[in-house]
Amino acid sequence: MKKFSKEIKIALTAIVAVALLFYGINFLKGINLFKTSSTYYVVFNDITGLSKNNPVYAGGYPVGTVQDIRYDYDHPGRIIVRIDIDQHMKLPKGCTADLVSSMLGTTTMNLRFKPSDTFLQPGDSLTGAPYLGALEQAGNMIPKIEQMLPKLDSIMGAINALLADEALTETLHNTAEITSNLKQTTNELNKLMGKDLPQLTAKMNRIGDNVETMTAKLKDVDYAGTIANVNATIEEVKAFTASLNEKINSNDNNIGLLLNDRQIYDGLTQVLTSTDALLTDLKGHPKRYVHFSLFGKKDK
Repeated sequence: MKKFSKEIKIALTAIVAVALLFYGINFLKGINLFKTSSTYYVVFNDITGLSKNNPVYAGGYPVGTVQDIRYDYDHPGRIIVRIDIDQHMKLPKGCTADLVSSMLGTTTMNLRFKPSDTFLQPGDSLTGAPYLGALEQAGNMIPKIEQMLPKLDSIMGAINALLADEALTETLHNTAEITSNLKQTTNELNKLMGKDLPQLTAKMNRIGDNVETMTAKLKDVDYAGTIANVNATIEEVKAFTASLNEKINSNDNNIGLLLNDRQIYDGLTQVLTSTDALLTDLKGHPKRYVHFSLFGKKDK
């Protein structure tokens, strides 16, 4: 067997070392040279911090790498990033890619999935955008906060004026007094609920028992007979009233004659008139009718 020279052995060793180093570096980056992959394209407007061979994650798991980055001169403002994804990885339609920057300045790409029954085919494009974390969102809010500062200043001035108003102090004092009164009322109500209410409840229970007893007794009352007796009494009263009216309107009895005979009425009227005249004269000239003396009657 022909033996290799020392220089060839050194060269082969260097080639193997470089290959292992290249494989090791790519393995640490999440690139497996022995796995087949599918190519997709992601369109960004800004890729600050992103570079070739950066890993691509899905839910924190490395599923591919960034293979190429180029600027789309036909469409200014667009940057197209080519990524290679494990061929077993299926990307549903609506999938997007976000760029996340760490505190150390490195940028990674995360795939975000949306539920879908259909999947993208290798060579299709995805939409990419920077991921707005808490710091980025806070930075975007600074201009809005600056616009709000004058309004906040006027609001704070109004609040300070309100706090300095004596009416507010008086209102707080009145509120404290009302609270104290409510507390006292609550205590009295608790006493009422604890003492008087049980007694009232007991009385109400006794009243309820009496009503129940009365109701039981009323069940035994003959309402039909009572009503019949009342109706009979009413009929007797009606009959008596009719008989009395008949007698008053008839001339066959004393009451009828007294009420219906004109001569008797006129005679009674004349008698009353004469009696009245006699009484008037008696009051005016009593000596005409009565003679009396303390010493006896004198002989004329």
